[in-house]
Amino acid sequence: MKIRAFSIADEAAVIELWHRCDLVRPWNDPHKDIQRKLTTQPELFLVGEIAGQVVASVMAGYDGHRGWVNYLAVSPEHRNAGLGCALMRHVEAALEARGCPKLNLQVRATNDAVLEFYRRIGYAKDEVVSLGKRLIPDAS
Repeated sequence: MKIRAFSIADEAAVIELWHRCDLVRPWNDPHKDIQRKLTTQPELFLVGEIAGQVVASVMAGYDGHRGWVNYLAVSPEHRNAGLGCALMRHVEAALEARGCPKLNLQVRATNDAVLEFYRRIGYAKDEVVSLGKRLIPDAS
């Protein structure tokens, strides 16, 4: 798999991948999520491709205190081949190079397979409660 920065030409393929991986929710417009990411650390929005096809993606960022990962996706037919791990290692190295001391991410509590994936690559549950507040609604 070749890991490279997202380009706007990848948008349709990435959104299709996110749908196939069940990452899209009605309250998050994926087009708007991409546009927002492209305004902040766009070099940390990565895709993985095989034979010219986008098969994986990840968005990362660093705010000076913590790193964050969103939209890690690997197409169902390419899972269990190390692609998600490769993307995470790439992101971890990029964030560490920026001086990022800790990486956070969120997984739906019911997603046992993804929780197990992250456990296998060294992540552990933090004893915190994730809170959120929508400032700009995506859905009309």
